[in-house]
Amino acid sequence: MSQLPKFDVLAFGSHQDDVELGCGGTLASMVAAGRRVGIADLTRGELGSRGTPEVREMEAEKAARILGVERRVNLGIPDGNIKNSKKNRLKVISELRTTRPNILLIPAPDCRHPDHPAGARLIIEAVFQSGLIKIETTDASGAPQEPWRPPHVLHYMQSIPFEPTLVVDVSEFWETRNEAVRAFATQFHTGNPQTDAITDQTPETFISNPAFMDWHDARARTYGFRIGAAFGEPFLYHHGPIGTNDLVGMLKKEKPFR
Repeated sequence: MSQLPKFDVLAFGSHQDDVELGCGGTLASMVAAGRRVGIADLTRGELGSRGTPEVREMEAEKAARILGVERRVNLGIPDGNIKNSKKNRLKVISELRTTRPNILLIPAPDCRHPDHPAGARLIIEAVFQSGLIKIETTDASGAPQEPWRPPHVLHYMQSIPFEPTLVVDVSEFWETRNEAVRAFATQFHTGNPQTDAITDQTPETFISNPAFMDWHDARARTYGFRIGAAFGEPFLYHHGPIGTNDLVGMLKKEKPFR
């Protein structure tokens, strides 16, 4: 059976810019540490008020290069209609079995945009089924894939806050994260007069408002302050708590809190 080398981290987004917004700094930090990192986008964002699927695909490729991730794929699930169907689960399962990630980062369990929690529900069920031997999938070459269930699943935060299980210090990589977000010039106010002059002619959305980026920056500062860092990205461990049989080893790093 086909079995590629394991990825350290795979991050799923319902739309192409979700991962950059929710955990871009974390991914950049993992890439810098030599980890194998991938991104899987569920939809092409074809219902978005700004931009086209073709342009958003180019923006996603640019953002992936900025973050330095090894792999980025799009599963082509209909935007605005992320059903927890067998067909869609098999798409997610195939990607899980292809990359075999140790850590899975997924959309928030609750958000103002219904595609985000819908994507989370789809992925969570697919994660369980991905470990079942009687659910069969094949890779791109048609070879059968072995079952794989990621041992660690974490939600990144989106528009609705939650009390995080952990916060990742992304201070050193916050500007890289912001650069990756700005790659989606059709979606956000980037501060670039040339691109903003064009996109400002399109309908304003929740995320294209200039204050949206200020809010994200302030939130990262807030969670960073809680752990003694300049910027932090919060995560909720799915099916917590996190177990350990070596508390000293687990907490052997110097306490970063103020």
